[in-house]
Amino acid sequence: MAHYLIDTCILIDFFRGIEKAAQFLEGLETPPFLSALTVAELYAGVREGKERTLLDNLVQHFPVIPLNDEAAIKGGLYRRQYGKSHGVGIVDALLASSAECKKLILATCNVKHFPMMESVYCPY
Repeated sequence: MAHYLIDTCILIDFFRGIEKAAQFLEGLETPPFLSALTVAELYAGVREGKERTLLDNLVQHFPVIPLNDEAAIKGGLYRRQYGKSHGVGIVDALLASSAECKKLILATCNVKHFPMMESVYCPY
């Protein structure tokens, strides 16, 4: 059974009403994980009111992975290695390292942001 770490882009698509994002999330056999970094990215862009309430409710339904020392070190090294050559930002580097450290499959719409990973799942 696959266990996923969900990238921010999929949740943004879900909030925008993209049917394929909803189908992917609703079709998972086990609850997917979110990174604390993804949660921060979502709250950085949320509007107060209905949108905030929806986000609060959604986040409660996912286990959230904090950034640990191992993932922080590995993510920093990924950023150093792939930042200039591939434009990888620190958040994507840390998402990749978190997925690897927790042995999760990273689900994203932005496969090109993760050249350091052998396997990334693009659900749509």
